[in-house]
This record gives sequence, C-alpha cells and structure tokens, in this order.
Amino acid sequence: MNAIKFDNQYDVELLKSELSSVFQDDWVNHFNTKDFNGQWKVISLRSASGCATDINTVYSNLYKDTPLLANLPYINSVLQEWCCEKETVRFMALYPGSEIKPHKDLGCSYQDGNFRLHIPILTNDAVDFIVDGTNYHLQPGDCWYMDFSKVHSVKNAGDTVRVHLVIDCLRNHWSDELFGRYGYVEEEKRMSIEQVEAIIAQLETHQTETATNLIAQLKQQYGLS
Repeated sequence: MNAIKFDNQYDVELLKSELSSVFQDDWVNHFNTKDFNGQWKVISLRSASGCATDINTVYSNLYKDTPLLANLPYINSVLQEWCCEKETVRFMALYPGSEIKPHKDLGCSYQDGNFRLHIPILTNDAVDFIVDGTNYHLQPGDCWYMDFSKVHSVKNAGDTVRVHLVIDCLRNHWSDELFGRYGYVEEEKRMSIEQVEAIIAQLETHQTETATNLIAQLKQQYGLS
C-alpha cells in the first residue's frame, strides 16, 4: 500500500498560527542536496540532539523535543493523538520553483517498522507529490502516510511555499490496529536474486524430487531460467 489518507482532520488556522511563530527562526537547507533543486528548508521540533537545526534522521534512541515544541500547544496535541513513539518531528518547506527529485528512502515504510506522517499546512494547486507513479494532491489539515521506500518526488510549480508537518513514528500494536482498519496488508518480502540463487545452489546438492520442485517454483517466481 503506497498511501493512506487518515480520517484525522486538523485545524488549519491553528497549524498556520503555530508555523508562523517559528518562521523567523533558523531553518536549514535539507542535507540531501543531490536530491533536490531550489530551496528545501527544514526546522526540527524533535531531533536526535534536541537542537532545532539538527535535521538528520540518523538512528537514535534518544530523540528529544527541541525548545520550539514547548511553545506549540496545538502541535503538541496533534502528536499526542498518535499513541506511538515519535522520532523526528519537522516542518519541511519546499519553495516555489523547487523540486525534490525522484528517489527512494530505503527502510522508510510501515513494513520496516516505522511510518512517516505528512500533515500539509501551506500548499497550492501546482504542487505534485508523486509516489510510485501516482500524483497525490494533499490538502491542508489532512493527514497521510506514504511509503517512501517507493520512488517518490515532489515539485512545487506554484507561487507560494509548501510547508508540511512531518512526523516520524515507530510501529506498535496500536498502529497495527489503526493501519489494519485502513486496509493495510503486509507485503511479502522478496529475496534478492543473489539470495535466491544461493538457495537454488544449495537445493541442487540435495538431488531429491522435493528440492527439484522447490527450485522450479523459485525460478518461476523470480524469473530465472
């Protein structure tokens, strides 16, 4: 499943008000400079170091609220609705004429044990948000999960900045039940061709009918001759 639009609907005016309170702070350019053209700026409400200018998504079990979050009561209430552990929480701004190039964020899917929420605050009709070939037009106040392990890209061809609240969460039993209600089904994890070939090589040493049948099934499933 590439995307889920949750029923949660957030107060756009309150989101805008709290966003405006941090617009004068020090936003930093996204670190993946090879993945975008133009301006893609970020400021953290939770980060690994607790610093608002720390926008890295490195593994840490010590994520902390930054000082900014203490002054954002509505966004705090939004976070509390999600009954799971939060890692990074960021405002992410894509400026007019800017583009995030097609790429994959490996390990960033629900199946990998985590999930990323996008809550648009400011956007326009000329923003294209494409995940695995589908263009999603996210509206302010909506809440979406996207599978960013798939190829995705964003282009802001409009005249105004696009800002999302982006929340990285860890999967748990509560979220499993939630995703299940929206029809999420675990995808079968496919092995790499190298892994399949190694298994076939091992099976070939058995020289049994069962091994021969398994080899045939694997070759058919993975398109091997």
